[in-house]
Amino acid sequence: MRRTTVRSAVLWLSAVGLLGACGGVTEQQGEDVLTTEAQGLIAAPPTPLGSFTTYASPLAVGGAVQSSTGLTPGYEGFKLTVAAHTQVQLEVTHLGSSMYLDTGLFVYGPKDASGSYGNQVLFQDDDSGYGELSKVSLATLDKAGEYLVVVGWNNAAGKQYRLQASCVGGACVPNPQPASASQGLTLVEAPVDAGLQATLANANTYREDMFSYLRKFDFAWPYSTPSTVDAAAAAVLARNEYAGYRTDSAPQTFAYANLQARMYWQFQPLHPALLATYADSGEPVQVKSYYRFFQTGPNGDNWRTLNVIFFPRSFHVIVYEQTAHEI
Repeated sequence: MRRTTVRSAVLWLSAVGLLGACGGVTEQQGEDVLTTEAQGLIAAPPTPLGSFTTYASPLAVGGAVQSSTGLTPGYEGFKLTVAAHTQVQLEVTHLGSSMYLDTGLFVYGPKDASGSYGNQVLFQDDDSGYGELSKVSLATLDKAGEYLVVVGWNNAAGKQYRLQASCVGGACVPNPQPASASQGLTLVEAPVDAGLQATLANANTYREDMFSYLRKFDFAWPYSTPSTVDAAAAAVLARNEYAGYRTDSAPQTFAYANLQARMYWQFQPLHPALLATYADSGEPVQVKSYYRFFQTGPNGDNWRTLNVIFFPRSFHVIVYEQTAHEI
């Protein structure tokens, strides 16, 4: 939801600038002031996704499509075919879109052998773009295949819109150059897989003094040389919510296989599940682990471990934090 010219990210997606973007047309922001009415969030389309998937038009990485909303609230789908580990920015652009249009963006897929894109929303945004237009700053598409990008709208009245798909990293970069040794990471948070969330939630019911947390971040990577687990850990620790771990003077770095023995037993099913969900076969996944201990007066002692799990080929950073406290 947005009023007047307030520009804020909604739901789980942070609107961040990405360096090294390639492909597509660069959006030029004017100096005009947009004034809008307050609008509700655009809901994800009902599942199953419906007949609009049958008539979905193609959308190419590095290209754009022009379309119109019709006269009633609704949705329109577009087919985006990519190689594995393609990273794109999806945006309903100011250029080519009607004033005061309110949109939502939703990404599903890839399409399976039965022709279904599934029911899980991989990425979504309401109005991180210009005015009340939508923008997914970074969508990392792990598997090769056909994805469904859905544009939704509430205030229709025959308005026009333009949907653009720009390459920002990964497999769609035609001639990637080596990264500099000091190249940092800009993390963009994305939702954790629903199955992993269910496994975590179940494990968190076992003991009232032990809890674990999962977060998923992606980073745009248009370079030929991989980043490092140290860069990933630095980007995580730069976030204020993890500032308490900066005092650990001796963090440990190890292969992902060694993480399972360090997890509380009720959370160990997450270990193979994380790898199956996010890693390539044979991907050299690494972990950098931080520890902190602190006292909370009459509430007892607390032990916490922050594990930064780095996927160099899949461009994911998983934060697995486990906590324990005295009761």
